[in-house]
Amino acid sequence: MDNLTVALDAMSGDFGPRVVVPAALQALNCHPELHLILVGEPTEIIPLLPKKYQRLTIVESTSVIANDMKPSIAIRHSQGSSMRIALELVKQHRALACVSAGNTGALMGLSKLLLHSIEGIERPALVAVLPALNNRNTVVLDLGANAECNSDMLVQFALMGVILARSTLNIDNPRVALLNIGEEDIKGLDRIRAAASILKSDKNINFIGYLEGNELLTGKTDVLVCDGFVGNVTLKTVEGLIKIFLSSTQLMTKRNSLIMKLAGHWLQKKMTKNFGHLDPNHYNGACLLGLQRIVIKSHGSANQKSFLAAIEQAILAIKNNIPERIATSLSSALAKSENN
Repeated sequence: MDNLTVALDAMSGDFGPRVVVPAALQALNCHPELHLILVGEPTEIIPLLPKKYQRLTIVESTSVIANDMKPSIAIRHSQGSSMRIALELVKQHRALACVSAGNTGALMGLSKLLLHSIEGIERPALVAVLPALNNRNTVVLDLGANAECNSDMLVQFALMGVILARSTLNIDNPRVALLNIGEEDIKGLDRIRAAASILKSDKNINFIGYLEGNELLTGKTDVLVCDGFVGNVTLKTVEGLIKIFLSSTQLMTKRNSLIMKLAGHWLQKKMTKNFGHLDPNHYNGACLLGLQRIVIKSHGSANQKSFLAAIEQAILAIKNNIPERIATSLSSALAKSENN
């Protein structure tokens, strides 16, 4: 690809340039065709760069949107902020994607304001492709963009999830499930049951019913749909447990006993081999799906490895031309749904 330019909100997240800049340099080393635009305060960015660097541009910003700022206030006072400028670069076609670890609500609002939703989508959703224990992958949405969702939004999320599973996971007839508190039809909130009824009647959707939270990483479905509040809490709970699980063997390697140290090293190697693919650092970066352009949301607490993964997600979305595929497929899918 001749033009592979990504704008990075360098001031975003808990660590700002200290994480974004090293991750950017690593991404440039991995992708010879990549060009990055770092948006932020030059006096904080430049000292972290080597004396000579290529395929990297710095665009100055004058402010940062705080993580604890109310989205409506953040949007009103966003002029000159690193997040807004990074999104404006995408709007101006100077970049093909934006990556930010900043305020989720502000990123969602500004993205809708500047880049606009795809026709037929009420509100974009944060989506990630999560690994499963059976070496399959699951498209999960929404992961925090919309705390409350009506049944129509859940159905739209399902349609977008199906398109993403087909285009990036190469699954012809993706299985779709709704995240719920039980598998029985009578369980759950009215909007979840209403969405289930719509999906069940749509012959173009392979709807398999409800899944519970403990089945998130089992690979029982290819697309898992929920509202942003439930999705965000569920994801962070699972990620926290995985981190504890993968790091638990480190305690054994620090014991005084040589046998315990050897056992710890062996167990750590075994754990990494069998479950290392579940490490949240490897799949950081949720795509704001349903926009006309590509926006990737990174965890605010992302380290260098995690932010690099978010940049990789942006590159993958660009190469797969996700917005155009979503728009084309969604138009066809909605037309078919209306005729059923």
